[in-house]
Amino acid sequence: MRKTLSWLIVILLPIVVTGGVYALRRDMSQRNREWPTQMEYSPAAKPQTANAVLPYGMTEQLPVAGTIPRGFQPFHYSPGEEEEKRAGLELTNPFQPTAENLARGQHVFTNYCIVCHGPSGAGDGPVIPKYPNPPNYNSDKSKALPDGSMFHVITLGRKDMPSHAAQVKAEDRWKVILYIRKLQGKVN
Repeated sequence: MRKTLSWLIVILLPIVVTGGVYALRRDMSQRNREWPTQMEYSPAAKPQTANAVLPYGMTEQLPVAGTIPRGFQPFHYSPGEEEEKRAGLELTNPFQPTAENLARGQHVFTNYCIVCHGPSGAGDGPVIPKYPNPPNYNSDKSKALPDGSMFHVITLGRKDMPSHAAQVKAEDRWKVILYIRKLQGKVN
């Protein structure tokens, strides 16, 4: 047993001493060697910078063909009167005129529509002296307009009215239509 222990000391002592001397002589400001560093610490790349590793030399890649963003709802209509009529025939409001939906519609109307259409929908908003009057919601023509046509107009715009699809979510556009129907006296 004693002979084995002495041989173990003879073998391990030079290894421990060599390792200690190496540690003392090493520059401690340098990083230790790590393998594989490429997998653990990948270099960050800014989106608009060139990147030789990725396709087309771009860091920010194009989306895969056929993909759509999360929450995106396709709108299968084009601008124009014929498409507006088709939308009026094919689209129906999925929301009921509950107090909650009408309140949300009023909130969105106040934030986006009241500037041109006015508080009562008469087309007398504060920017009207600079622009032509928008349609009065209480006219017979506006009252006869189907909900789908109104949704089409809010989504894609018409004449001087721009599209509000980027500012107002689809469900809020339907709720605004409910509130407009309330202003027209069609909904209680």
